[in-house]
Amino acid sequence: MKKFLALLLALTMVFALAACGEKAPAEETPADAPADAPAEEAPAEGVTIQVAAVSTAFTDNYPEMWTDIAAAFEAETGIKVELIEDKNLEDVIGPSMQGNEYPDVVYLPVGRPAALTEQFVKDKLVADITDVMDMTVPGEDVKVSEKISDGFLDTSITAPYADGKTYLAPMFYDPCGLFYNAGLFEEKGWEVPTTWDEMWELGDKAKEEGISLFTYPTTGYFDAFLYGLMYSVGGPEFFEKATRYEEGIWDTPEAQTCFDIIAKLATYTNPVTPAQANDQDFKQNQQLVLDNKALFMPNGSWIAGEMEDSPKADGFKWGMTAIPAVKDGGDRYSFCWFQQSWIPAGAENIDAAKQFIAFLYSDKAQEIFAKGGAVQPITGAAETIEDAQKKEFLAIYDSGAKPAMGGFASYKAVAGLGSVREVFLDPVNGLVSGNVTVDEWVNGIKEASVQMNANLQ
Repeated sequence: MKKFLALLLALTMVFALAACGEKAPAEETPADAPADAPAEEAPAEGVTIQVAAVSTAFTDNYPEMWTDIAAAFEAETGIKVELIEDKNLEDVIGPSMQGNEYPDVVYLPVGRPAALTEQFVKDKLVADITDVMDMTVPGEDVKVSEKISDGFLDTSITAPYADGKTYLAPMFYDPCGLFYNAGLFEEKGWEVPTTWDEMWELGDKAKEEGISLFTYPTTGYFDAFLYGLMYSVGGPEFFEKATRYEEGIWDTPEAQTCFDIIAKLATYTNPVTPAQANDQDFKQNQQLVLDNKALFMPNGSWIAGEMEDSPKADGFKWGMTAIPAVKDGGDRYSFCWFQQSWIPAGAENIDAAKQFIAFLYSDKAQEIFAKGGAVQPITGAAETIEDAQKKEFLAIYDSGAKPAMGGFASYKAVAGLGSVREVFLDPVNGLVSGNVTVDEWVNGIKEASVQMNANLQ
């Protein structure tokens, strides 16, 4: 098991919602998922599928979420569901999949340390689910593609091979941004910064009162931050080139501005952050904001539910803002993050699994997901959320922020070449602690980008 996970870590590549990679040769399309084979919309009753779902903050909020989904799906289709749930899902299903025994459906997003989903995509072991988009949602009279919001099927994570086909189904979206204690700002009479110059001014004020300007849960949370920053600095054109590792892109003024902002932000970061920036202690960094020991942290709209039972400073109220603009009047961005479900190409019951994927976009499923605070990327889903706080977060795009979608393109595994997270994000810990210089970080990005570009998938 340790060897298996070590292999996954060694080969890890952090995908994001990115520009497309090269077109995959036709012969590399998963053999178990023929592109022209129509999905069977009504598999025979009595079939049992195995669904493996990672436990997240949503199931912390509503532990019966997937059990209720399974029951509703069975009632609608007659297909039975055997559930596997665990916070460390990779440890549970990894050994059996290594022996070619696969769940029929896997809910496991990219970006996790074990990078299991990334590994299956890299090895082209994920079934083609393009035909699911033309299927009728079980229990409704509308196609899946007609329910999914614009943009979610046009990313390199849902269509990683740039072949016009969908392999990962978009799930549970959340706007990401900078979260803070709005009550503290009201108490101090502070304005929320809209530019980086205003951010530095506020950082100096806060420092005089023993409060750090910034913290972050783990370096992994810097992905959405970096994407929003790149958009705000150079717009979509710079973002597209940077996330494709275009030659010379990291020597441009836009790239230098990004490096300068992150390097300066590191000097304003609470010094205990790096020691707690791991999967076990990350909530302690989030607690810094709740205790008024740091003003801002990058996160997603799930944070309020995740920290609901944590102690908070008197008068605490959640606030959320977009990444500041580089100059007054400039665009401000909030990254739109989402999770994914997929079908292993070697799954035994692919037709029934596709029915399950289609059901996930039903109104009935969204009503269940809403109890855990999860929002599917379908029209009107946000209205099912009763939590007024989360609704407020979801409305960030209605209050001046622009949505940012996209991220770094995937690339083939190369000996000695780290993942995007290892190259771009993890060194932030060293910037804060002083163990890594800005030049070391930037030079590492430039050197790795050459190989990343040369090995785009």
